[in-house]
Amino acid sequence: MPSKSSPTPILPVILAGGGGTRLWPLSRGHYPKQFLALGGNDSLLQQTLTRLGGSQELRADPPLVVCNEEHRFLVAEQARLSGVSLSTIMLEPVGRNTAPALSAAAAVAMRDGTDPLLLMMPSDHLIADCAAFQRAVVAGAALAAQGDVVTFGIVPTRAETGYGYIELGAPVDGNDRPPSHVVKAFKEKPDAETAQHYVASGAYLWNAGIFMMRASIWLAHAERLCPAIADAATRATASGREDGDFFRLEAEAFSNSPSNSIDYAVMEPLSVEGGVRVVSLDAGWSDVGSWASLWEVCEQDDHGNVMRGDVCSVDSRDNLVFAEHRLVATLGCADMVVVETADAVLVADKSRTQDVKSVVDWLTQQSREERLNHRRVYRPWGSYEGVDGGDRFQVKRIVVKPGASLSLQMHHHRAEHWIVVKGTARVTRGAEVFLLSENQSTYIPLGETHRLENPGTIPLEIIEVQSGPYLGEDDIVRFEDKYKRA
Repeated sequence: MPSKSSPTPILPVILAGGGGTRLWPLSRGHYPKQFLALGGNDSLLQQTLTRLGGSQELRADPPLVVCNEEHRFLVAEQARLSGVSLSTIMLEPVGRNTAPALSAAAAVAMRDGTDPLLLMMPSDHLIADCAAFQRAVVAGAALAAQGDVVTFGIVPTRAETGYGYIELGAPVDGNDRPPSHVVKAFKEKPDAETAQHYVASGAYLWNAGIFMMRASIWLAHAERLCPAIADAATRATASGREDGDFFRLEAEAFSNSPSNSIDYAVMEPLSVEGGVRVVSLDAGWSDVGSWASLWEVCEQDDHGNVMRGDVCSVDSRDNLVFAEHRLVATLGCADMVVVETADAVLVADKSRTQDVKSVVDWLTQQSREERLNHRRVYRPWGSYEGVDGGDRFQVKRIVVKPGASLSLQMHHHRAEHWIVVKGTARVTRGAEVFLLSENQSTYIPLGETHRLENPGTIPLEIIEVQSGPYLGEDDIVRFEDKYKRA
């Protein structure tokens, strides 16, 4: 009977990729759902980062987060706002699914000669009962510490066709709180009749995609079961480089990896050999995979409505209505999803919210900006938001964080006027460097080298008026950039 204490440090490995399709228009390609606050004041990523906190039985190291180049500063900023120190942020040069990502994370974790227990968690799940989750992790850690590969299966609450299932084999002796079993098989997403059979039998759990094992154990299984993935991941790590808070995998080596999931590459063949254990997890879990699933886990009013923002609901029931920028009124509506943002509105039957990707596909085909960005676009130095625009002009509201600065840059096709409305700006314009305070302004001629900085302790807000024949964001020539952007 393994001990349920966790003397071996646990390294949370948080996969923070994602395409931002299933919760459009709130989620976008450059701001996917893990960065959204959907189940409280903190984003899904921030909740994941702090999920092991406060436990007396777990020794958790600072998390390792895996993300892409585009999201690296969002990850760093949300961790900072949560007060969470990260071991590193590992950057994938291209997406190759979860098996290469975990293999590279395992290789990175072992660079200092240690062999931690890896707790691989997606960054975009909701877990209501963190204490129950921690108890399950304690049970899983006891198994993983002795060399087992562990997954966590969700106790099903309904006959769900949108999840894969885990078929339970023999119980693992001594692990009855929460129970642990040998995994008999992983099952694909079933049809409704099969799902009903699974749940009624009591012998199946939902597959949550949460895994735990020693780093060396994972790499050993990967080398045996998917050698091309293991080879590419270890080579990309060996040739990778530190870049401030980030670790950059070597692009060519990682790009040569086959694309495959943890389940297909390792877990399914390993379960055939009887080599996977599953710990039951009953903790109010949701993958927030659609607007309908978010409606299910959010607090509802007496009429079954979930409402956020300025919403008027008259004779309406069982709706999800999110209003970000203006009043949204529903009259006589039932089982609807209405999501209003600054630049897009979604109106959908709740039963069709799994099909939101078809809307995103249309936006992609039309090369629409709403596929990727909100009107407010986040940058490592702060954010900017389009206010107005027309032929040969554009107005933006720019917010620069204290101590942050934009790159030293110039534009070939536009001139800019800056008006400070809050805080203090340090402006570089050609050979000049000067300060602007509230209600002061300056002009940046076309082709002039310039930089905007916030030397103060409060956010700097300016209104920028651009004028010229071309106003695209790609008309930026950078000479110096503290964030090392191209």
